[in-house]
Amino acid sequence: MWHSEEDTQAFAQALARPTAIRNCYIELQGDLGTGKTTLVRHLLRALGVTGRIKSPTYAVVEPHEAGDLAIWHFDFYRFNDPQEWEDAGFRDIFASPGLKLAEWPNQAAGRLPTPDLTIAIELSADETRQVLFSAHTDTGATLIQGLPHAL
Repeated sequence: MWHSEEDTQAFAQALARPTAIRNCYIELQGDLGTGKTTLVRHLLRALGVTGRIKSPTYAVVEPHEAGDLAIWHFDFYRFNDPQEWEDAGFRDIFASPGLKLAEWPNQAAGRLPTPDLTIAIELSADETRQVLFSAHTDTGATLIQGLPHAL
């Protein structure tokens, strides 16, 4: 349960610590306004990304770097052209080393690999966020195990 943006930030900082995050794929699920992009922004800052962090809603993907770590933030909300997957080189990005974060992964279903970790965020009427973590690989399990139990 996240009660505030500070809780989201604390989670992002904890998630950024394990070295396993350097080469994983994390899916972010939740309705509009649940805090997926806010979580990504805090995570990128915790990893050392500087400068403006834009939402990739219209561009579909925004690349980032933190030292030698390549990071790709996808937002498939407006993704509707399967040919775009091939034309944009998304297959190559997902096959390369680095951190991949994807919002609205269901819009690209059938093209994405199995995520290491899924983070599902649900907004409650009182503005708290119920957060569910699901590991799908050993890397995802390592990420979850590295998180403080208080988050």
